[in-house]
Amino acid sequence: MQDLVNPQQTPQTIYIAGFDRGNDLSLLMLVMMEMSIAHAGKAVVFRPVIENSPGNDHLINFVSKRYGPEIPIDAMYGCTSGQVHEYLANQQYDELLKHILAKYKALKALCPSVICVGSDYLAGDSIYEFEFNLDIANNLDALLLAVIQGANRDETQLESLLGSVRYTLKQYRSNVLALVITGLASQAAGFNCLIPHQADYPLYCLPPEASFDKPSIHNIIQALRPEILSATRATLAREVLNYKIASMQTADFLPAIADGDLVISASDRADIMLASLISYQADAHPKIAGLLLTGSAPVSRTVMDLLNGLGSLPFALLRVADDTFSTALAVSEINAELDWQDERKIAAALGFMEKHINLVELRLRLFRSVAHRMTPLMFEYDILQRAKQQKKHIVLPEGEEERILRAAEILRLRDVVDITLLGNRAAIEQKIQKLSLKLDQVAIIDPLDSPWRRLFADYYFQARQHKGVVYDTAFDLMADVSYFGTLMVQLGYADGMVSGAVHSTQHTIRPAFEIIKNKPDAEVVSSVFFMCLENQVLVYGDCAVNPDPDAEQLADIAINAADTAALFNIEPKVAMLSYSTGDSGKGEAVDKVRAAVAIARQRRPHLKLEGPIQYDAAVDPVVAKTKLSASDVAGQATVFIFPDLNTGNNTYKAVQRSSDAIAIGPVLQGLNKPVNDLSRGCTVPDIVNTVIITAIQAQEHH
Repeated sequence: MQDLVNPQQTPQTIYIAGFDRGNDLSLLMLVMMEMSIAHAGKAVVFRPVIENSPGNDHLINFVSKRYGPEIPIDAMYGCTSGQVHEYLANQQYDELLKHILAKYKALKALCPSVICVGSDYLAGDSIYEFEFNLDIANNLDALLLAVIQGANRDETQLESLLGSVRYTLKQYRSNVLALVITGLASQAAGFNCLIPHQADYPLYCLPPEASFDKPSIHNIIQALRPEILSATRATLAREVLNYKIASMQTADFLPAIADGDLVISASDRADIMLASLISYQADAHPKIAGLLLTGSAPVSRTVMDLLNGLGSLPFALLRVADDTFSTALAVSEINAELDWQDERKIAAALGFMEKHINLVELRLRLFRSVAHRMTPLMFEYDILQRAKQQKKHIVLPEGEEERILRAAEILRLRDVVDITLLGNRAAIEQKIQKLSLKLDQVAIIDPLDSPWRRLFADYYFQARQHKGVVYDTAFDLMADVSYFGTLMVQLGYADGMVSGAVHSTQHTIRPAFEIIKNKPDAEVVSSVFFMCLENQVLVYGDCAVNPDPDAEQLADIAINAADTAALFNIEPKVAMLSYSTGDSGKGEAVDKVRAAVAIARQRRPHLKLEGPIQYDAAVDPVVAKTKLSASDVAGQATVFIFPDLNTGNNTYKAVQRSSDAIAIGPVLQGLNKPVNDLSRGCTVPDIVNTVIITAIQAQEHH
C-alpha cells in the first residue's frame, strides 16, 4: 500500500491567474481548494482585487458558504477595483502592492493554506493585467497556476501565444506550478501532444465542456431575485439548457419545449403550468428545468392549491413582477456560476478536472512537510483518490432506491468506480429519468431474467447442499438481490458489494457469511465504523455484528480493526476498552478483555495495543498520565475495541449524535471479499464513502 501524498504535508500558496478574458478560474479554484483542504485541514480563498465588495464576489461567497472557514469575508480580498484606480492615479503602484500584501499576510495568519485567484480583467482586455497578477504572485511568494484561453484559436495561434506567455513568465521569474490551456478548440485537439511538458513545469490542456457554461436554476434566482413558489435543493441545481417563451396555445407549446428548458410564461397562464407538469410526469416527454412566471396578473389560486396538494413539484416554480420580454432578456444575460449547494455540478466539475489534470503530479510539486494529522477531509479526499488509482467494480443491489441512484451518479461523475445496479430494469430506468440523473455508463441487471441466475444457482447448490439446500431453493434464492449480488462478487463479476439502505443488516450480510466466508486467519467477521470527528478520524469496533464475542474473537476483532485502520492510513493504536484500566478492576467482563489483550499481543507482538483501558484514559492525555503514564497508546488511541455489541453500538451512536460526527460504516472485516452494510438511515454521502471504502478493500484483495 502506497500513499498518494505524505499526510505530513501542507500546500504552499497557489495563485491562479488568467492571461486573458474568458477563463473560468472557478473550476481550477475548486479543485485546488479540495486538494488543499484535504491535506492541510482547511483552506481559504484570497482575491487580490475584487470589483465592488466581497459580498458580491462570487468566488469569495462560494468558498465561504461551501467550506465555512471561520474568517470574515472582508479579510478574503486585497482591495476593490476603485481603490486600484485611485492608487494608480496617484502613481502609488508600490503602495498598492503593499496594501494587498498586508491583507494577504493578515489572512495567512488566520489560515496558512491560501488559494489566491487573480483579477477578472475589470478594465477590459488589458495587456498589462497578466503582468500585474504575476507581480502580485511574486510579492506573495506564491506558486503560479497560469491559465490561457484556447477557444477559437488554432495550433499556430496557440503556439505563438504560448511562447509569449512563457517568455513573460521567465521575465518575471515566476515560480510556476503549472500552465493550463482551457476550452481547447477542436481544430487544436492535437496541441497537447505537440507541446510536451517543460522541464520547469507541466502543461495541461482542457477541452470545452458545454455543461459548465449553462446556468442553474439557482443562478437564475441569484440574478433575478424572484418569488419562489416551489423549489427543492434538487430542482435548484437543475441546469438551464435553454429558455422558451410560452406565448402560444398549449397545443403549440408542448411540441416546442425540450429537456432542460426554462419556460417563461405570463402568471395567468394556468394552462401552461399544468401542461408543463403533465409533460414532466409523462414518459418520453420533455422534462423542463423550471417555470418562470411573469407580470402582475394573479396566479390561479385553484391551480396553486392543486399543485400544493401534490407536494414538491419536480421543477422549480418562480415568479417575477417584470413583463415577459424584459425577463427573457435578463435571463439571456445570466452567466453560469458554481453554486455551493449544487453537489451534482461540483462533482461533475471535479471529475472533469481530475480527468484532464494530473493531480498526483501537482501534489508532488505543491506540498511540504508539516506535523502529522488525519482529519475527516483528509480521510475522504485520500480514499477517493486511492479508489481512482485502481478502479474497481461495485454492485449495488438496491438499484430502485433514490439515495443509491444519486450516490451512483456522484461516483460516476467523479469516475471513482464502475457500478452495476440490481433490480427491475424498467423501474430503475424510470426513476433515473424522473430524477434527471446521468447514469448512462451504469449497468442494470434484473436477477429475475439474468442469464447468470442458473449459473449462480448451480454454484450455491454445490456449496450448500451439505446444509440440505436443494436446487429449486437455490434457484429461488438467486431472485433475491442480496444473494445475486453476493454471487457476483464471489464469482468475479464484481469486486465488492454495498447494500443496506433498504434491507436489514441480516439480509445484507447473511449471504456473505454463507458464500464468501471468512479469511483463513479471521476468527470472526466483524465490523468497524470510521468516526469522523472535527479534527480526527477514529476507528470503532465491533459496533454492528458480534453481540458478545469471547476473548479469542475479541482479540481477532482488535487485530482486524488495526489492519483496517492501517489500510486507510490511520496509524493503529489500539485501546481494548473496559470499565476499568490496567489491573485495577476485577470481574468476568474485565477478565475477558484482559485475556483478549494477551491473545492479541501473542499474535501481533509489535502492534501498539493497550487494555483493559477506560475510554477517558484511551482518548485524554491528561487522564492517561494519571492512569497509564508509561503507555504509548493511552491518551492517543486511534482504534477503540468495545467488549460487546451493546456497548459499542450505543457508544458510536452517542458520539455521533452528541458531537455531530460523521460515522462511516459499518465496514465489514474478515471476509474473503468485500461486502459492506449501510444504515437504513444513511445519506447519499454515506453511500458514496462506503462504496469508496469497499473499492479500496477490493484493491487489497487482488
